[in-house]
Order: sequence, then structure tokens, then C-alpha cells
Amino acid sequence: MGYHRAGVMPQTEACTTLITSAREFEKTGAGHLLGIYAHAGQSYAINSSTAAIDFLRQEFEALLVVANEIQTSSSEPRGLVLSVGATPTTTSVRNLLIKSPSIQEDTASLEGKAIHALRATIDAVNRLDCKIEIHAGVYCVLDLQQLATRALPDSALNWSDIALTLIAEVVSLYPGRGEDGTTEALIGAGSLALGREPCKAYPGWGILTPWNREDAKVHEGSIEEHRGWQVGKVSQEHGILQWKGKAGSEEELEIGQKVRIWGNHACVVGAGFGWYFVVDGSDEIVDVWPRWNGW
Repeated sequence: MGYHRAGVMPQTEACTTLITSAREFEKTGAGHLLGIYAHAGQSYAINSSTAAIDFLRQEFEALLVVANEIQTSSSEPRGLVLSVGATPTTTSVRNLLIKSPSIQEDTASLEGKAIHALRATIDAVNRLDCKIEIHAGVYCVLDLQQLATRALPDSALNWSDIALTLIAEVVSLYPGRGEDGTTEALIGAGSLALGREPCKAYPGWGILTPWNREDAKVHEGSIEEHRGWQVGKVSQEHGILQWKGKAGSEEELEIGQKVRIWGNHACVVGAGFGWYFVVDGSDEIVDVWPRWNGW
């Protein structure tokens, strides 16, 4: 919905035809209509929790319209699974659990109105005897794109919540080559490792974490305000780290040093690897997750 990648729009001839076809297919005994699905792909462009909550409501309401049509067209109505959730809208569900008067009680605020409307829509789903399924996307690991959507307040979603990172090696340094005489650095991770998925909050392909860099700290502001090492250019095999700050203030890097990078899009970053190393707070590997790769 909104993104127009696949599927049909509710309350259209195409939607009615699809419902009829699904019902006829059921009669053959070869399949069963379990539920319906919506994906608000356009939610990746949001920048507030209010917008994320509202898109989640729109996902549910679009499916409610279709579920109603399915129910009324059937001689044997049954509950359906309403499956929704782009990662920003899935993330926004946690706003229902945040104990904040400005969100939960003040229906005069934009956040409060959005929460109130979402709760009303969920009640409508329950009255129709349908079940809710919210699918995760990259919810379990997050990435820079998700941080940029601001689907949750900063207190509930920040830099330290991004679990997926990529380790790369600093291959060479180029003092004075960057903008305004800043240093640039070549790293052994380019588009094959980081992808070319953009992030609306900044023009780069990844941002360095403070890991393995003495005196470096996690940035506390927004991505738009980030000043530090960013992957500003990528070729197939290599990336170029650029310093976003004043010349002479660069945080020190050394040739051969390993650095850890937050990527723009976890799906693309993960696709180049066969497994994830799961580490604890001391960087000890406590588990290995094999990936399902290939098409």
C-alpha cells in the first residue's frame, strides 16, 4: 500500500476479482484462505513516531476493509489473520507500551491522537473476530534507516539499539585528501559488503561505531547531526571513510586497524555473509546464527 510494489488496492474491481478467485480456489480443496497482508513500504520515509503509528493504523484499516468484503461475500464467515508491518510500523507498536502521559493520556497531542486512533482500529479488528500478525522485517537487528525513521522516542530507540554491524580493516590513510583538507581512509568493505541502499538522513553508506577506537564515543544526536567517520564513497571492494567535521579534529585511525560499521540497510548488509556472530557486552562470541541465503 502506498509503495505500489505488489498486490491490489481495497475497494477496487481488481480486489473483488482476487477475493472471488481465492474463494473459488478454496472450493477445489487445494488451498485455504488464511489471511491477508499489507506492507506500508512508504513508511521508510517518515521521521516521527506519530507518522509511524499512523501508517500502522492505515495498514490495519486497509485490511479491515478487505476482511469485511471477504466476510460478507462468504456463506461461512470466519476469522482471518491480518498481517501487517514494514519495520518502521512494526517498531512503532512499542509506543503502546511506553508509560508517558504525553503519549498515552493526552489525546490533544499528535502522539496521543495517533495512539487513540490505533487502539480504536485494533478494537475494530477484534470485533470482526480477526487475528493480528505483525511481522518483523529487520526489527530484531535494526539499522541506520530505522534509526532515521524515529518510529520511537529517542529514549526507546537510539544508536546503541542497532545490533547489526560489519567489521572492516583500514587499508590505507590519505591525509589532506578529503574536503577542507581532512583525512580520508580506505577500508576493505565496499558495495558488496555494505550495499548501495541510501539512508534519507545522510548521504553516506555507513557510519563508524566507537568500537576498537580509543576515546571515541557513541554519537548522542541524530544521524543528520553526526560528525565523525562516515563511509562517504564505495566501489565494489572498498569504501572511503570521510571525516565529517573540522580538519585537524579527526579521530585517529591506523593502517591494519579493525573498525565496526553501522550499515544503512541490514537486509543488504547481511546478504553478503553466511552467518552472524552474536556477541555479548564484552565482545565474546556467544552464538552463531546461520543465514538463509540465495534466491
